[in-house]
Amino acid sequence: MVASSGQAASRIEKGPRPIAEVASDLGIPEAALVPYGRDAAKIDRDWLRGLVSRPRGRLVLVTAITPTPAGEGKTTTAIGLADALRRLGRRAVVCLREPSLGPALGAKGGGTGGGRARVVPSERIDLHFTGDIHAVGAAHNLLAALLDNHLHWGNALGIDPRRPCWRRVLDLDDRALRRIVLGLGGPGNGVPRESGFDITAASEVMAIFCLARDLAELEDRLGRIVVGFDRTGRPVSAAELEAHRAMTVLLSEALAPNLVQTLEGTPALVHGGPFANIAHGCNSAIATATALALAEVVITEAGFGADLGAEKFVDIKSRATGLFPDAAVLVVSLRALRYHGGAEHQALERPDPAAVARGLANLERHLAILARLGLPTVVALNRFEHDGAEELALVTEACRDRFGVQAAACSHYRDGGAGALALAELLLATLEGDGRGVFSSAPPSPDGGARLLYEDRLPLDEKIRTVAREIYGASDIVVEKSAAEVLAGLQAGGFGGLPVCIAKTPASLSADPRLRGAPRDFLLPVREVRLAAGAGFVVVLAGDVTTMPGLPRRPAALDLRIDPSGRVSGLR
Repeated sequence: MVASSGQAASRIEKGPRPIAEVASDLGIPEAALVPYGRDAAKIDRDWLRGLVSRPRGRLVLVTAITPTPAGEGKTTTAIGLADALRRLGRRAVVCLREPSLGPALGAKGGGTGGGRARVVPSERIDLHFTGDIHAVGAAHNLLAALLDNHLHWGNALGIDPRRPCWRRVLDLDDRALRRIVLGLGGPGNGVPRESGFDITAASEVMAIFCLARDLAELEDRLGRIVVGFDRTGRPVSAAELEAHRAMTVLLSEALAPNLVQTLEGTPALVHGGPFANIAHGCNSAIATATALALAEVVITEAGFGADLGAEKFVDIKSRATGLFPDAAVLVVSLRALRYHGGAEHQALERPDPAAVARGLANLERHLAILARLGLPTVVALNRFEHDGAEELALVTEACRDRFGVQAAACSHYRDGGAGALALAELLLATLEGDGRGVFSSAPPSPDGGARLLYEDRLPLDEKIRTVAREIYGASDIVVEKSAAEVLAGLQAGGFGGLPVCIAKTPASLSADPRLRGAPRDFLLPVREVRLAAGAGFVVVLAGDVTTMPGLPRRPAALDLRIDPSGRVSGLR
């Protein structure tokens, strides 16, 4: 069932539809649902097997220019666009990541959209939802406990206790746990060694969870996790610890995708939650593949700007799963352009056409990134309260006349799907191949679709250099000695064919968050390299980036409240 504008407005007033009704729109029988309360459900994995032979819908990737601390509305745009497509009579689904408790209770706030472009039940999704992230943390920490237990009981695999590489995880921001010492207090408490915690969204188990397409692949990938090295330098896997089967059991129920809805009743699959600055930033492959089998158009997102999210979506998720986007939507806001044009934080809400004009360099660079990845692109100009008509016209004309793309102004935060109808029409025209919305400088693609940035056979250091030069605009990379040794060891050890997942600041195209706009010819620092053999990529830490965030001076958790009726408030 599709919704008209009047029906959508009425739906918001009435509240969420029964989840079985939402499922019915997609042809999912009620018997295939595993309900979590009245307004969320998992889709039974056995039923999903019957979708394999169905024709695939069109996949649209929503990404953004380099964000400001305020955020540019990428998630709200993805939701509003799906609502708009449904208003236009298209069977649309939006696929999003599950929010992490860390940013929800820290600085960023929730991850379910905002205004009239939200997925519901927002508070439940932002907090514990169906427990998927907790299951990922439990499976990850089980492996850590089994590793330490193996070291305690004789270490039959000869793991070098100075070199185990499997840290623990927690789904909260806690800077005090970044570096810790384990095993103090005598022999009964294990082997003393340095270690630390990462946030669960940065866990390799989370990456595996989001890339595995079924239980068999999940177990196989978990078994390939490297937990340490023996004294000869040989990698030791989770399968050798016999941990992967129990980890799979802990994750088995979580692996089924979660079905919820937007405020307007559009089906939404919210599943998996890796960060894009320290992981690959995409929702689960299972949810994406499910949506593509059930819908005409699937709207999904990748974290932060195109330099992080879109590049990793194509070079990691698409490479591993074959799920390549058919088009991209690039979200831009005037306040972000003002910021990248040099405006100060306190002036970002005031019209400043000169700053907007200077900030267009950042927009142009992100369009070039999407062109390099072979993605036909339209621009979503996300409107905010203080945006001026002169600036909106400036950006729209620059997109059309200078960059060769079409832009549509959007007001979905205020107006829901009705505020994204122009964007939806522009996207449909692009998907239907009339040539609008294609970045004019894009080199031809042999197959006419998205393409990988580099081939598997390229050495690891050259893959990093390729991303740094062609995506970030760097002149070269500078690899610290310890990182260079790890890269050489991975290359020699047979891991050179893996893609790279570069962890860097999302606040700049460079690794320096102070460099706004479109910096060029800088050096990208490579300070640490970690193997994620189960996930199937090599993590490269560039610059000052941490895999365990800290809380801000006033965390969002301090504003969280629940009233006597059980209603939660205070999530930003």
